[in-house]
Amino acid sequence: MRTGDRRGLIVVGASLAGLRAARTLRERGFTGALTIVGDEPHPPYDRPPLSKRVLTAPGRPSRAELPVPHGLEARWRLGQAAVRLDLAARALTLADGTRLPYDGLVIATGSAARGWPAAKPPPPAGVFTLRSWDDALALRAALAAGGRLVVIGAGFLGGEIAAAARERGLDVTLVEAAAQPLARAVGTTAGAYVAALHREAGIAVRTGTTVEDFLTRTDGRLAGVRLSDGATVRADTAVLALGGVPSTGWLAGSGLAHDGGVHCDPRLCVLRTDGSVVPDVVAAGDVARVPQPLADGERLALGHWTNAVEQGAAAAATLLAGRDPARAPGPFAAVPSFWSDLHGARIRSVGLPATADETRVVKHDLAGRRLEISYHRAGRLVGALTIGRTGRLASYRSVLEERLAPVTAAKAPAAT
Repeated sequence: MRTGDRRGLIVVGASLAGLRAARTLRERGFTGALTIVGDEPHPPYDRPPLSKRVLTAPGRPSRAELPVPHGLEARWRLGQAAVRLDLAARALTLADGTRLPYDGLVIATGSAARGWPAAKPPPPAGVFTLRSWDDALALRAALAAGGRLVVIGAGFLGGEIAAAARERGLDVTLVEAAAQPLARAVGTTAGAYVAALHREAGIAVRTGTTVEDFLTRTDGRLAGVRLSDGATVRADTAVLALGGVPSTGWLAGSGLAHDGGVHCDPRLCVLRTDGSVVPDVVAAGDVARVPQPLADGERLALGHWTNAVEQGAAAAATLLAGRDPARAPGPFAAVPSFWSDLHGARIRSVGLPATADETRVVKHDLAGRRLEISYHRAGRLVGALTIGRTGRLASYRSVLEERLAPVTAAKAPAAT
């Protein structure tokens, strides 16, 4: 067992949230040893282009590498996943056996693509997931061969993959278990609108059904899928776009609460299974489950780009403050936002539409590519979504920021 030669701060996760946390640590004056651990061999890169530009670029695409600030002076441990966390010893173990002691830790391991259920036979060759740069290159090569594609899951990622494949001229079928694409995220009205965009682009949208199993050719490769409604769809390639799973497997046995993501308090401090705060450990990004004031304090994990940026910075500030209430920031309370581009339509949203119990349609114009919906919970605004009306989001954001003002103004709790 090899042991690291110096303590300091460790960021586990070499992607957007982790890099932003590392950058913030230096910007706020931390001059000690800083180590960034990443399970991929690649330097940090942006993930949104993977389901868009990488799949459609005419030549070999380049990674959209995230800028590493000059003077970061970090020790990089890339291509080595974290496999164990020992809170008592304040040490992290990597896949190659290296043991890294730490004074402070940022958990920003993100999420992994949800795979095919383990209880079912494994998918044949020709079935992909899309989460990493290497995943994107493999899927791009498969799409370059043309043919028929089935995308299993019509969320934002599945929709973007379907749109990119259709742009390349493939026959595309989207299979979605819900009544409409994106129904859980933004409701059935917006989902039906997006379904219409897909159909206008020539994509077959099969809702209210799931893939039961895969059909194979004599050489063992994918030939198609069998749906729960009894239909079969021929396919040369399929993509599982079933959402993400927070990357918390390495935390088994650590004593951290990490079901559905790492549980955090409002300041992004990590919690034990008994609800107590772990000293000097914070979390940020897709892996973090944080109380959301707009959802009455419900602890949610948000897989959005802006959330990773904002939480990465906030987690670093909390870590540096330590147990000094005079330096500690208040609770994390930012207005979430996300975006997606489908078939030339720009989808933009603020807040938490998925938590709403009521939707109000302000504008619905499919031909003109305009849509505006507000989302409410117990009569109060919690989110908004637009297509072709991005300027309208500012007023919604303002209302949501006013709701969050008392939270962001709160002082950090006194030391105990």
